[in-house]
Amino acid sequence: MLNTLKAIWILFWASLLTLILFLPIVVAALVGKRGDAAFHGTQVYAWAILKLCGIRLIVRGREHIQPRQRYVILSNHASYFDPPALVLALGLQYRWVIKKELRKVPLFGLALETSRNLFIDRSRGSDALESIKRGVGQLPEGTGILIFPEGTRSWDGKLLPFKKGGFVIAKDGQLPILPITIRGSHDRLPKGQAAFSPGEIEILIHPPVATEGQSVESLMDGVRGTIESGL
Repeated sequence: MLNTLKAIWILFWASLLTLILFLPIVVAALVGKRGDAAFHGTQVYAWAILKLCGIRLIVRGREHIQPRQRYVILSNHASYFDPPALVLALGLQYRWVIKKELRKVPLFGLALETSRNLFIDRSRGSDALESIKRGVGQLPEGTGILIFPEGTRSWDGKLLPFKKGGFVIAKDGQLPILPITIRGSHDRLPKGQAAFSPGEIEILIHPPVATEGQSVESLMDGVRGTIESGL
């Protein structure tokens, strides 16, 4: 019974916050040239949903971030709490690389699209990757992108194999990679469940990784090892 009430609680507030913030975020996205104001709107959503669910955010390693630097941000992914936690933790302007299916979610999908996030059709393979590269090149100066290289949430919180798309984008664009480890989010809201558990989520920001002179394979191995070490 308690789990059912928790599920209803989070779904109710997620829906209500979407309704409340949808119009301000879309208007900000359409009016602003960079999309920064719309991103700040998502921070309001993230702050509210974490507070309402009793999530305490701990951030370590912010000193590794250089302001106004454009990064390809790569993080592990085990929970629906990961995106709001990252939005609040990093203090960076970035856009998401998101699976195209989320574009169809009423209101939420439109807000994501007008906020200049990048959608990927994973069935298109290399064509999809080239489309994302073009999209990254059109982002405002100082705006990075965030990708979950596992491609989906982990069922057990353990790290899944990485896909190479984010590493190719970073290397071809000569952008540094910012590795992130999220700890505790799987315990707060595991994949396949809507009942959450209040508690801490820790964001560990690792030192950036330069991509010059490294192969995609070496970058994948090194960054995966770094993120896994934080778990």
